[in-house]
Amino acid sequence: MNEEFDAIIIGAGQSGPFLAAKLAEAGQKVAVIEREHLGGTCVNDGCTPTKTLVASARAAWAARHADQFGIKIEGTVAVDMRAVKARKGAIVNASVQSLTKWLGSLRTLEVIYGTGRFVSPREVIVGGRTLFAPKIFINVGGSALVPAWPGLQDVPYLTNTSVMNLDEVPAHLLIAGGSYIGLEFAQIYARFGAKVTVIERSENIAQREDQDIIEGIREILKADGVSFLEGSEIERVEKVASEIKLHIRSQGNRVEVQGSHLLVALGRTPNTRDLNLEAAGLETDGRGFIPVDDHLRTSVQGIWALGDVNGRGAFTHTSYHDHEIVADNLLMGGERSIKNRIPVYGLFIDPPLGRIGMSEAEVRKSGRPALMATYPMARVARARERGETSGLIKVLVDAETKLVLGAAILGINGDEVVQSLLQLMAAGTPYTKMIETVHIHPTVSELIPTVLGQLKPL
Repeated sequence: MNEEFDAIIIGAGQSGPFLAAKLAEAGQKVAVIEREHLGGTCVNDGCTPTKTLVASARAAWAARHADQFGIKIEGTVAVDMRAVKARKGAIVNASVQSLTKWLGSLRTLEVIYGTGRFVSPREVIVGGRTLFAPKIFINVGGSALVPAWPGLQDVPYLTNTSVMNLDEVPAHLLIAGGSYIGLEFAQIYARFGAKVTVIERSENIAQREDQDIIEGIREILKADGVSFLEGSEIERVEKVASEIKLHIRSQGNRVEVQGSHLLVALGRTPNTRDLNLEAAGLETDGRGFIPVDDHLRTSVQGIWALGDVNGRGAFTHTSYHDHEIVADNLLMGGERSIKNRIPVYGLFIDPPLGRIGMSEAEVRKSGRPALMATYPMARVARARERGETSGLIKVLVDAETKLVLGAAILGINGDEVVQSLLQLMAAGTPYTKMIETVHIHPTVSELIPTVLGQLKPL
């Protein structure tokens, strides 16, 4: 017998719980299906736990560099990974418990644990129960992509989830993948004291970025002792005694690298396999994502796909924004969409990268008349005072409209500072307004008008 709801949400990542709460607060009867834990990747395996590790790694870095600031620490700096992990676990658990308590307080909302599978476009089965609703929202997120390298299944490899459960610092951590997840873990464990080698198939790490930003990232991580093998393809994995050996083709040569641990960080794949989408009349694209329109609606009326699973933004903030769009459209009669959403993201190494809008490469490819300026962080007073002068500020604007097209700030507080330019973009305000505005000294933000004053034709 079917149990009737007004809405079913499959998956409790960043979109699901918040959308469920808004629907429930509007008086709708809502079922949230979650097979593992509330909060999704961000709370449990992504943003929250990794940033606690970044903080612990920074504390280790600061202790080792204390003498540069006139502070004397006697003896060696030791990292207690069990204590680091316990701190991470406490922070994650507090977030999960808070979310659980909040959802549990909503009278018309029920959280059901189990794997949800479609049996029709309006029905989902979970744990022997068949649920019916005219509105179904898919928010199942993604998981680590694991390649089919020969020998990989015979070694104890790590993913972005399991690497955070280590009770000891690896002697030599091999990281397959030089994109954002891999680079964050590279710096974290290098600062904890591990030898770290990053193997990247492309010619550059962080290949989405412009070359000057890539070089800045590489410089920051090399200063922490991270080594790179770029333009290198892993062909085979082998277990040698207690270690792992990678057989690599690098720059046309065969290379072998051996380490104590292997982290596979080659990206994410959407968790669509267990949904039985065929029963709902849904198909995925070639990468496994569920196609949606600009309002997050799938090809089947009454079914939406939000967050990582729709391929329209693999970030916590884009997932949360998805729920805001859907909630506003359904409950407030809005017409919001993702059509004009400005691309924004960060790389949370230390110091971080904040990125908004278009890159230099994208602006050049567009052919539009544009202006660009760059400014080294070494000339920013706040950075010098903090002893963290790596990185640069980079801004691109439209030469005719004077509107900001994009920016990258790699350096101290870059992930926060770049958002002042994001507000200009969102408001459609010309960059000249920021030049005319007084900023607080001494900050990183105060240099943005200076940078804008140095714009030159691209």
